[in-house]
Amino acid sequence: MVLTSHSDLGNTGQKTGFWVEEFAAPYYALVDTGVQVTLASPAGGQPPIDPKSEQPDFQTVSTQRFNDDTKTQALLANTIRLADAKSGDYDAVFYPGGHGPLWDLTEDSDSIALIEGFLISKKPVAAVCHAPAVLLHVKDTQGSYVLKGKAVTGFTNSEEEAVQLTTVVPFLLEDELNNRGADFQKVADWNAFAVQDGLLITGQNPASSELVADKLLTALAL
Repeated sequence: MVLTSHSDLGNTGQKTGFWVEEFAAPYYALVDTGVQVTLASPAGGQPPIDPKSEQPDFQTVSTQRFNDDTKTQALLANTIRLADAKSGDYDAVFYPGGHGPLWDLTEDSDSIALIEGFLISKKPVAAVCHAPAVLLHVKDTQGSYVLKGKAVTGFTNSEEEAVQLTTVVPFLLEDELNNRGADFQKVADWNAFAVQDGLLITGQNPASSELVADKLLTALAL
């Protein structure tokens, strides 16, 4: 699992990072099934948690489990550096969202190379909410963007409008996925929705996190 290292919410003076539910729900879905999970981030160490995702309204069974899980908290505090993660060492990769990835992972050369390595090796790549942004600059062996013609989803323009950050984020994810020629799919705001197209598995919003993990587990079992 690859998490953001970016903590500043644009020029607002507020903080961002990864969304706790989008880490916790898939993490436990994976480890409870016996999957060994390595945590990575561009800077290594503790990735920033979006403080809004720790508010009472956004707590779930998985986030409450994480809040009581000192062992996983310790693992999270010691993520490996993304540059040291090699696709050949793993069977799949999962990117939790939050707004942070829009600023760092989208254009991170280590992340792009990692994803390209997974896809070349026919291994699944999963991302939820804002994290499908990590696919925007990924290319296939012919030099074409992998998103072209692929069914994907992610945080929608209307969901971004609902949280009043359309003028803060560096780009609107739905627009950029469409600009890459992706077949962007979505359901009503805040409803759980995940789509798989070949090796790409994406989810629309925090509520979609476990759906993405379930599809990833199915892909790993093939």
